[in-house]
Amino acid sequence: MARLWLGNVESGVSEEEIGTFLMKFGFPAFSELQHVADDGSPLAVIVDFSNVDSEALRNLKERIHDLYWGKGRIVARVLKDDLA
Repeated sequence: MARLWLGNVESGVSEEEIGTFLMKFGFPAFSELQHVADDGSPLAVIVDFSNVDSEALRNLKERIHDLYWGKGRIVARVLKDDLA
């Protein structure tokens, strides 16, 4: 399992829209999505992929990191296994 942190996600974007965005750039379907903050500012989400390892996810994240989506640029980071 590998985890992707996406920052600067526009507030109000649905899980389905996030999944569609990721799949457009070659990501597999995610197994779980967790919202990190939602105080009206751009939020962050943690996306779990049960069928992808961290190395493969690092390669995929380069496709979307710093990409303009919605009202801002997406920040993508692969989380280490020991981080929540």
